[in-house]
Amino acid sequence: MMEAILECCAGLDIHQETVVACILSGPLDQRPRAKIRTFGTLTDELLELGEWLTELGCTHVAMESTGVYWKPIWNVLEAFDLELLLANAHHIKNLPGRKTDMKDAEWIAKLLRCGLLENSFVPPVEIRELRDLTGYRKKLVHDATAEKNRIYKLLQDANVKLTIHMSDIFGVSGWMLLQKIVDGEVITMDFLETQMKGALKHKSPKLLQSLNSRLRSHHRSMIRLSWEHLLYVEKAIADVEEQIRQNLADKQEAFELLLTVPGVNENAAAIILAKIGTDISVFKSDHSLVAWSGVSPGNHGSAGEKKRQRARSGNSMLKAILCECAWAASVTRGTRLSTRYWS
Repeated sequence: MMEAILECCAGLDIHQETVVACILSGPLDQRPRAKIRTFGTLTDELLELGEWLTELGCTHVAMESTGVYWKPIWNVLEAFDLELLLANAHHIKNLPGRKTDMKDAEWIAKLLRCGLLENSFVPPVEIRELRDLTGYRKKLVHDATAEKNRIYKLLQDANVKLTIHMSDIFGVSGWMLLQKIVDGEVITMDFLETQMKGALKHKSPKLLQSLNSRLRSHHRSMIRLSWEHLLYVEKAIADVEEQIRQNLADKQEAFELLLTVPGVNENAAAIILAKIGTDISVFKSDHSLVAWSGVSPGNHGSAGEKKRQRARSGNSMLKAILCECAWAASVTRGTRLSTRYWS
């Protein structure tokens, strides 16, 4: 029999439309009494759930991380005097056999009562808001890249060979040329000689020759659609970045400290803060943080033999940005990280 450490606790089995709550209460040395109720997931019904839990003297509540359905329950129950715990669904699987929502809720409550659940990291509200903003910025950047690729393919289809002479057709000079193409204007040698930037001024004859293409009205129409969407997405990116800067205003000390790390830029620092927050005491140690991020190899041994184990998935967005920072740090000059890499 498992040893109990909590006198009154609850387990929640969460679904899109319903939440099954099981409260286990009683002396630690006796078999607990179970009370089970089913609630809806509308705000009023979740407030009723919170009041029911507090009225019965519940102190700790555990739930599994089921998709995004746990988030509204967590947000509502945060307002009550309850110790909330989010458990990895993979770690609390019930034993095979009869499976019902009530039994699942009771099983979660039993594990919580005996202290067998490990809490997943759930940052405070302001950090969760920063997570939403940085995640949305990443999605917008992907959308912008997709539109740029579409424009590039349409130019190639029309045999507009700007990329032969321009490293970035979406730079300042390329932007002006694309605007002319979208508007259907004639690009002259005088325009190229006066408006192109840098070394492109001396490539005006070659640029004019590369613009001699088979650009049909269909190509121009498709480029215009992608062009207008790209402008909208880039404006949205600027708006989101402004909101990120406002969110980081009260975290400036931690933000500036991250910028001192080789390879970490403003975008990377914002993502790192959005994922781990400013209070890293929630992690047991630096090894625990590294493992949670997914940049540490697994540890799997049996019969005295250590077996090969892949690194865990971790937090995908944090893992990706840390890898980017590591590669950037490897090419910095005069830093310990770069020296370590090249050694």
